[in-house]
Amino acid sequence: MFTLTPARSVLLQALADTFVPALPDGAPAGSTGLSLDKLQDAIRAQPLGAQAEFGQLLDLMEKPLLGLTWLGPLKPFRRLGPAQREQLLQSWAASNVPALRKAFNGLRKLCALLYYGGSTAEVPAAWGRLGYPGPAERPVDTPKPIRTLRPTQDADYACDVLVIGSGAGGGVVAGELARAGHDVLVLEKGPYCHGCDFTQREVDMLGRLYDAKGALATQDGSVGILAGSCLGGGTTVNWAGAFRTPDYVLHEWAREHAAPHFASPEFRQSLDAVARAIGVNTDYARHNGQNQALWDGSTRLGQEVKLIPRNEKGLTDSEAHFRALGYSTLGDGHGLKQGTLNTYLLAAFEHGARILADTRVERVTVAGGRATGAEAVHTTADGRAVRVTVRAQRVVVAGGAVQTPALLLRSGLQHPHLGHHLHLHPTVVVGARYPHAMNSWHGPSMSVVNDTYTRLHGTNYGTKLETPPTHPGLLSTVLPWLSGRQHHELLRDADHLGSFIVLTRDRDGGRVRVDKHGAPLIDYVLSDFDRANMLEGVRAAAHIHVAAGAHTVYLPHNSLPTLHAQAGALLNPEVLAALPHLGWKPNQFGLYSAHQMSTCRTGGDAATHPLRPNGETVEVQNLFVADGSAFPACSGVNPMLTIMALAHYTAQGLKATPPARAGQAAGAGRHAVA
Repeated sequence: MFTLTPARSVLLQALADTFVPALPDGAPAGSTGLSLDKLQDAIRAQPLGAQAEFGQLLDLMEKPLLGLTWLGPLKPFRRLGPAQREQLLQSWAASNVPALRKAFNGLRKLCALLYYGGSTAEVPAAWGRLGYPGPAERPVDTPKPIRTLRPTQDADYACDVLVIGSGAGGGVVAGELARAGHDVLVLEKGPYCHGCDFTQREVDMLGRLYDAKGALATQDGSVGILAGSCLGGGTTVNWAGAFRTPDYVLHEWAREHAAPHFASPEFRQSLDAVARAIGVNTDYARHNGQNQALWDGSTRLGQEVKLIPRNEKGLTDSEAHFRALGYSTLGDGHGLKQGTLNTYLLAAFEHGARILADTRVERVTVAGGRATGAEAVHTTADGRAVRVTVRAQRVVVAGGAVQTPALLLRSGLQHPHLGHHLHLHPTVVVGARYPHAMNSWHGPSMSVVNDTYTRLHGTNYGTKLETPPTHPGLLSTVLPWLSGRQHHELLRDADHLGSFIVLTRDRDGGRVRVDKHGAPLIDYVLSDFDRANMLEGVRAAAHIHVAAGAHTVYLPHNSLPTLHAQAGALLNPEVLAALPHLGWKPNQFGLYSAHQMSTCRTGGDAATHPLRPNGETVEVQNLFVADGSAFPACSGVNPMLTIMALAHYTAQGLKATPPARAGQAAGAGRHAVA
């Protein structure tokens, strides 16, 4: 396991001061706001191989041989002058050696996120010069409505249905089956947070609510991946967009994957049912600055825009609610967002389901070709690990498209397509500076969508134009770093920045596999086909920014190609035209994913699809999957509602088997809560 030695700590402080140098305007240097404990936690959340690699990188930087990586002086990093340190990092960023680009981007993201996303009242300059007011007033503490199991020693449980995961998939299955009278036990890897647990500080919440403490990435480090890992899963931390699956996607799935149920009235009924349950609506009062810009710029160019349905209720037009919506990606302390935490999971608990958070499932147990339960490890409130054994009649895995295939592989499943066909909706950010304040960290993170480019060149593939959360930590990681001063000035007055995302429906996929310890490893490289569609979306986003009144547009490449505009006209279009000719290798540009799909895809051909149309694995009876990994291909829209509908549809089939009432008195018992 990675250890932060005193020498490594001093080195990391020097790196932080290079990425975020002290400047004459009074902004403190990066080490001032660097939490070494949180940095160590983020590294330790990675697979052991990645931890070892990071340690080797730091050790290299302590040796004179470091000079060979940039043809500079043969000195350790700490013995270089400030200008030389910056030159070294600039050399790595532009290097033809993939490992050096990976090292640069990994270090840059960690230092920037911990500084800008972890700023506190004691280090106000990190926020004050951005125009960022910091988190809204925290809500009043209220009792947690769900009482979770809290074993303090090794425990055995028995149930009809074991549900692994509690997000858009697992939460719906648990709620549907518990209401139907089944004895349900839910195991969730992450914690149960409620109300004032959501501090609205990025580093705190990324570390508590997201997989790998918000530092999940592909093996080569080129794609940053956001995946919820808490009770409620992605529905607790997502951007609240509740898109219906496009008809052309459902018909594609039905036709190309021998899965006609996706085009059936029953699946549409499941879409309707979950939309009602989570209160999908477009009744929010107003847009924030960047959503208004997407609306204004698109309409001025004659392009159609739509309101995004969202799953919030109880909204007023008050400033307090408007501000609160901007923090829902860090956990909604006000209970406005109707994720599974406030709907299906709560209903499951009220109908007798048991819920055990902070519990990592090591493997599903199988006997005679049938799933029989699971073995897991629960972390107690005081940090101890206790063993948990579950006996179940049926097991439903819903850990997401990264963790679900990893669990199935750890459990001995060997389908040749298991873990393959990973789709990420690869996304880049196109930022722009406006002459007026945008304050895009408040209000709904996404409320406007432009679908003009979703089906390019006669295909079902293309891009959606939406908007992201823009709190300073994540913003600092997506804006390119050319030097400490340049990056600081780019973030200065960030209240005037507006950002669009280009979300690509990727045709060509990647893979999830496991290392020798069973940890998931993610391989993904953007294909030429998908990159061409993405760049078409980038060009469109730039023109919309200009039409909306932006005077400067920052294109998503590490070399920071920049457009300038005046009175709605682009002054240097040649920069935009040259964009495809830049290098687009891994870590030469920022690529991100908030949607992971299709690694255990459903279909009618058992040779190429690990899941049957009813969600059961083709290898093991009574073992089902109900999350985004079961998509035959990517959804092309933010997938929450589609996952929930698929889980609802799968649950109807599971309901058809009467409750087994298996061993309610076994182990810790049905009502062992604290």
